[in-house]
Amino acid sequence: MRIKICGITQLEQGRAIAELGATALGFICVPASPRQIRAEDIGAMAPHLPETVARIGVFANATFEEIRDTVAAGKLTGVQLHGGESVELCDRLRDALPTCELIRAIRVKTPEALDAAAAFVPHVDALLLDAYHPRQLGGTGRTLDWRSLREFRPGCPWFLAGGLTPDNITDALTLLQPDGIDLSSGVERSPGDKDMEKVAKLFRVLRENPVSPAGDRI
Repeated sequence: MRIKICGITQLEQGRAIAELGATALGFICVPASPRQIRAEDIGAMAPHLPETVARIGVFANATFEEIRDTVAAGKLTGVQLHGGESVELCDRLRDALPTCELIRAIRVKTPEALDAAAAFVPHVDALLLDAYHPRQLGGTGRTLDWRSLREFRPGCPWFLAGGLTPDNITDALTLLQPDGIDLSSGVERSPGDKDMEKVAKLFRVLRENPVSPAGDRI
């Protein structure tokens, strides 16, 4: 199971989180977000992070050109789309960035959102399910209704996000078997500033309560 910690803004925290066991770090490339980080700053961090850890840029309603240029400047290995992006944009990004992992986030407001997610399966490498908030795209601290996701089988790898913390992760993984988990606000002191004690607790809880991995890639 992959473990993605999102909202990284500081090199030392990113490096420490990778050493604790994260398999992916998320960098918010959304201007309105309090966790935003510039592409140049991500690029400056990249050589100092383990090569085995994925560097995922998170975008929301950015243009193709903005995403392409940020991937290059930030030395990103993946792109996460968290807005209203279309299937057509996904295809264009896959063609232009063939070595980049492409993740489509779905903000689950109603059960119909899960049906809509199916349309993206042939066009992305993975899905990510996040909690819906009318004014925030992510990092809200809200959890999903995990029981409603027990039959979710999208046909591609998927991440569980939305209000996960070291204190509730075992409950979530007892009900579900996602291919990956994504945490942000649940391991923070403030937006973009990770609480390393919480991060360490997360990995300790995961070690002490192992779950069967659903796949090697995510």
